[in-house]
Amino acid sequence: MILASATPFTLTLALGASAAYAASAMGAARAGQRLPRIAAWVAWCLHGVLLAWGLWGSEPRFGFAPALSVTTWLVGLVYAIESHVFPQLKTPWLLSSAGSAAVLLALLFPGNALHASASTWLPLHWALGIASYGLFAVAVVHAWFMTRAEARIRVAANAVSGLPLLTMERLTFRFVSLGFVLLSATLLAGFFFGNQLYGGGHAIKWDHKTIFSVLSWLTFAILMVGRVRFGWRGKRAVRFLYAGSGLLLLAYVGSRFVMEVVLGQAL
Repeated sequence: MILASATPFTLTLALGASAAYAASAMGAARAGQRLPRIAAWVAWCLHGVLLAWGLWGSEPRFGFAPALSVTTWLVGLVYAIESHVFPQLKTPWLLSSAGSAAVLLALLFPGNALHASASTWLPLHWALGIASYGLFAVAVVHAWFMTRAEARIRVAANAVSGLPLLTMERLTFRFVSLGFVLLSATLLAGFFFGNQLYGGGHAIKWDHKTIFSVLSWLTFAILMVGRVRFGWRGKRAVRFLYAGSGLLLLAYVGSRFVMEVVLGQAL
């Protein structure tokens, strides 16, 4: 039910994080970058506390909206760290806007409580999977900036990311590699320890979520082999990245959205 799990503490955290994200998004459109970055850090801190409370609080819950919320938090955190390593990197208003929307969406759709027979390690398993979501999402954001920068360079305009094109490309596929490792670990843990994680009768099954997850893993595996063996770059590599990320999004977020919102069923 909407707002069923909200408490004054979580409501304050959510509204504070959303407001800080919004302030960062509005400030990013202006010339200075210092205040938007400070606002973004405040938002990510509040958002992180909110996520930790949702996963390990008195009544752990999870669903499609919290999954998106964790993903946007990870993307924002990586981007914040990168902005310190690469000071010329600009703070995108779209990223902060997505963070604000994700926090409010998770407040409206907090997900379902963990099954009574589920292992205490299940939130960690989910966190591992969502971490791969976050890394692939970071790679997608970088690939989008890379594509835009390449298009602007072709028309003799300034790049929008603030980073050299080759640097952006290296970062993109480093995140792809890390995401692939975490996705592989998540799938292996689900296949070999599903009964222990989910409890009897709730192990990994060959449903839509599993099929889309495996398809996304195969897509990323082809991308990794193509890049290492055949030197794939540019549009071909980016298309495989987009395709794999789309399949991965359908695997968990898509299936949970259909079950929780469209069908109104608990998983």
